[in-house]
Amino acid sequence: MPTAEIIAIGTELLLGETADSNTRFIARVLRGLGIDLYRAQTIGDNGGRIAEAVRQALERADIIITTGGLGPTVDDPTRQAIADSVGAPLEFHPELWEQITARIARYGRTPTENQKRQAFIPNNAVVIENPVGTAPAFIVNIPLLPQAEEKPGHALSKIEGTRGKIVVALPGVPREMETLLTDAIVPYLQEHFDLHVVLNIRTLHVSGLGEGLIDDQIGDLELLTNPTVGLAAHSGVVDIRIAAKAETKTEAGRMIAAVEQDLRARLGDNIFGAGDDTLETITLEAMAQRGWTLACLEIDLEGALMERFARTGHPVYRGGSVSQLQPDALAAETEAIRKQFEASTALGISYFQENEKQDICIILITPLGKTEHHLTFGGHPGNARRWAVNMGLDILRRAGVLRGRSASR
Repeated sequence: MPTAEIIAIGTELLLGETADSNTRFIARVLRGLGIDLYRAQTIGDNGGRIAEAVRQALERADIIITTGGLGPTVDDPTRQAIADSVGAPLEFHPELWEQITARIARYGRTPTENQKRQAFIPNNAVVIENPVGTAPAFIVNIPLLPQAEEKPGHALSKIEGTRGKIVVALPGVPREMETLLTDAIVPYLQEHFDLHVVLNIRTLHVSGLGEGLIDDQIGDLELLTNPTVGLAAHSGVVDIRIAAKAETKTEAGRMIAAVEQDLRARLGDNIFGAGDDTLETITLEAMAQRGWTLACLEIDLEGALMERFARTGHPVYRGGSVSQLQPDALAAETEAIRKQFEASTALGISYFQENEKQDICIILITPLGKTEHHLTFGGHPGNARRWAVNMGLDILRRAGVLRGRSASR
């Protein structure tokens, strides 16, 4: 399969003035095509550095995709930089200039002379008209060098296979980039590289186990090459990503299902959901099946617990309250909230920080009884409240949902 690299261009990205959403979008598109993305980098508006980055990327990858730097101003150097990197001069395209002029005219304006720069494209490049902007995109198709013409140190001397490498230059405006990538570049990649492989991804969600403990139990699966298995931790919830490449979605699905079955056998009820499932939604759905209703109380969580429940819109959730009381009043106040909202179940969570110590107390009152949990958090305070809420939700899930299911077996 071909490999790819992304080069996001723009000094505003390096200065942190603009967030780079383009790289994420391109990465997901490449993933869907089964193309391996091994590297992504950001370069400022400097022609020399851009040209060098493209030359180096051509040594490693089959597809180089750049975004940004195709505007009409002096600090839009991508066209010239790519031309320099592949040894092709820029040439003027009158038909592009006509298109640019016509598009600017729609806004009731007359194009300035500097906008003519956008009609210059590297020699022999494939021109991609931009129907939603003024900056055309282009594809430089670099043919394979015959063996006899290979020169030591040449940027193309390491190309293998039967197809040439390509450099794709896309505008940096996200909407324009997304349109051109989807409508023009994807079909080109599919034809040029004869792409038939599909990539399927399924994500399982785990609560109650830390990333290290999960890794200890499934580490051998993380060494698989196809499907692949990876972990991502999110303050009390860990995602397990399973990705499989195959000729068809059906075959990729079968490969993923086999690994998922193994994961579920090892991790059991610690896996609470998959895909778009959330811990709060899964828990509330299970409570609904048991006929339970819920109220909640939080102390110094900045609305994090109530927001999670309210966002679901689930009828099981009756309401909640934010208290300014001290954590030692949590148990009594949680019972009071349960009665106030006439709920069968109440979850109370408090967060208290003193110096470097961060304490979390969780009170859970259900038809099965009352439990109290005291936890400490050792991470960054900015993550503490999210972690506390996830811990409370997991305790509710296990106390009510899992015990109830065991009792019904």
